[in-house]
Amino acid sequence: MRDGIVYYQETPAGTIRETDRGYEFQYLPEWLSNAEAEPVSLTLPLTERVYSSPTLFPFFDGLIPEGWLLDLSVRNWKLDPRDRMGLLLAVCRDSIGAVSVQPIEPIKPVEPTGAPE
Repeated sequence: MRDGIVYYQETPAGTIRETDRGYEFQYLPEWLSNAEAEPVSLTLPLTERVYSSPTLFPFFDGLIPEGWLLDLSVRNWKLDPRDRMGLLLAVCRDSIGAVSVQPIEPIKPVEPTGAPE
């Protein structure tokens, strides 16, 4: 599973997650409590509920470049062009427009360094 933070005008607004069944998007409670909060897309109105889809939500898929820019991105990050979540997390960190997506890096366990002296 891979996760990302969805930003709206550089403010964290929600999370997107790849699951075994597809994808989930949910707004953050802090975003929903903001009086000036707007939906990241008209297709994803503000709500506390989790949105689920068997495929990447069309709004987020639309953030991924096409054509020669997609080809360049696939070569640069060594990604499969069918890996839509991988592309979203790699190339949509600094998108044109109000919405960007930053990957949430998994926390790696700390390896013991040996016995204390």
